[in-house]
Amino acid sequence: MPDLQTGFVDLPVDGAPMRSYWARPAAPGPRPGLLVLPEAFGVNAHIRDVTERFAREGYVALAPELFHRSAPAGWEGSYTDFAAVMPHYQALTDAGLRADMAAAHAWLRGPGGAPDVSAVGFCLGGRAAFLAAAELTLKAAVSFYGGGIAPSLLDRAPKIGAPILLVWGGLDKHITPEAVAAVSKSLRDAGKPFVEAVFAAGDHGFHCDARASYHAASAAQAWALTLQFLKAPA
Repeated sequence: MPDLQTGFVDLPVDGAPMRSYWARPAAPGPRPGLLVLPEAFGVNAHIRDVTERFAREGYVALAPELFHRSAPAGWEGSYTDFAAVMPHYQALTDAGLRADMAAAHAWLRGPGGAPDVSAVGFCLGGRAAFLAAAELTLKAAVSFYGGGIAPSLLDRAPKIGAPILLVWGGLDKHITPEAVAAVSKSLRDAGKPFVEAVFAAGDHGFHCDARASYHAASAAQAWALTLQFLKAPA
């Protein structure tokens, strides 16, 4: 298992710091960049672990704290208390998300940095990954069960400039079949390259091994598909 370097960096966004967790292989040299966009529970131990997992695959991976405008640095929500998460979730704006992701993207592409950047996001981060694909220059994007893409981001589909992988859970009651169909239709109508995978045994959050909805087989298959998708030639 390759040695890693990890740490936190404060990125200036709208005149205030946005703490972000980074991980990269210890061996020197340019690496592809990856935005790891978290669930609504913050850059917690699970998201830090996922960031490190991507680093072991050769990426410089960066997970920004998207609630930095409303929550203190290092804030983490409880998987069993979404009510405490809601004020931060509701304070998000698409303009703010774009600024956050642009700052993270710039850090990854900085002097001597990544030759290209992709994005992977989960739940809230899955929606953010779709937005990033429309607003930033990416090699690829992966959206895990991105709630709220439909209807609010469907008009961004014509702007998407990178192949996108959509990952859904077949048992997910948080995102309706109609919403799932609307997302893929928006991409199809816009003539955008995309792959869609529905994991029949997966519920919302099935990739997160810290949640009750974790489904190991689906998570392993989705992880393998994600790595293959990200490493495909542009």
